[in-house]
Amino acid sequence: MYKLENTKKHKNTLLSLAFAMLTVSGLAFAKSDVAVDGGKVYPVKNGKYTLYYQNSQDIKDFGFGREATKDEINAWNIDVMPDGTGLPKYDTKSGKPILDEDGNPKVAQGSVEWGEEVYDDKCASCHGEFGAGGKGYPTLAGGSKDSLKLQRLNPAHMNPNPQGPFKTIGSYWPYASTLFWYVQDSMPYTNPKSLSNSETYALVAYLLSVNGIKIDGKELDYEFVLNKDNFSKIKMPNEDGFYPTVDTPKNPKQGVENMREFFINAKAYGLGKRCMSDCIKEDVSSLIMKVKNDLSQDANQALSTKRDLPKTKDNQISSIGKIIYESKCAVCHGNDAIGAPVLGDKEEWKDVLEKGIDAVYNNALNGINAMPPKGGHMDISDEDLKKTVDYMIELSK
Repeated sequence: MYKLENTKKHKNTLLSLAFAMLTVSGLAFAKSDVAVDGGKVYPVKNGKYTLYYQNSQDIKDFGFGREATKDEINAWNIDVMPDGTGLPKYDTKSGKPILDEDGNPKVAQGSVEWGEEVYDDKCASCHGEFGAGGKGYPTLAGGSKDSLKLQRLNPAHMNPNPQGPFKTIGSYWPYASTLFWYVQDSMPYTNPKSLSNSETYALVAYLLSVNGIKIDGKELDYEFVLNKDNFSKIKMPNEDGFYPTVDTPKNPKQGVENMREFFINAKAYGLGKRCMSDCIKEDVSSLIMKVKNDLSQDANQALSTKRDLPKTKDNQISSIGKIIYESKCAVCHGNDAIGAPVLGDKEEWKDVLEKGIDAVYNNALNGINAMPPKGGHMDISDEDLKKTVDYMIELSK
């Protein structure tokens, strides 16, 4: 790794011609229809929007299928808004409330203590203990709101910071509702949408606790129970750290307009005075740094066309199956928390092989349960994948 230092100091004294152009274009766009991302909206002419044809048919009813039932809609309508709209009050199955022993709807709720158990069972294998990360998946806990101001090796700073912003649930996410919705809709990775509403409340409570989030000024201890009634009391540290404001529940269209106004406003991209020449008055020698390592030899190397497999030592097992397993399969088949047959587990592979080798090949090629076809690596040939299966079976006897 080579460290490149500042070559010029960009502070408020520098402003490129692009900002001047943005100002002009921003004023021009403001007088015309503008898309939500700030782009120009052109009129449709002769059935075409710019170079592309647009469907101009007036179709009100397609007449396909049937209307979804209320329970079907409820089963999929699980999005949660920042104001708490959409949070489930009860545990449900197929869109209907689950009843308790007395025949009443079972209230959805979960404690921090239970959330830790669920996390250790379903989440820690990827996100690390206590959400500390380190296993190739996002770190969920730690960091601070102040760290979001850090810009790693930014040439605009006199002393660039080697650390970048530390974005976690506690330091970056503006709303706990997003956490609940994301966990329930997408987690755990190998079996999304499998968590009950109560399990999701418990997980959210635990993740908030390890991030030091407080409710009513109190830390979330093991006995704290989260549910729909007290969820609205959660205030995340970075709730006011995003702009423009897009959360406008009383008038959803206002959030869209806020985005539009932001993108066409040139001042949102930078402030300062125009300077086209001789902008730095002070001594620039302290701002110019040179690379101490000669990079020319590495940079000018001819491209390699070799496709040989890495050489192995004497008596070392080598096969295409081993290489594919270690590079593509071990992340799931090397971790018993994932649920896939673990390499070396004789009893588990014995059960798998009861179906016959052809059935095992078929599952590997076409997918089974949470495993996608070829484990998601469609670039592997059928023959090489079978060799990988053979390798795993051989080491699991």
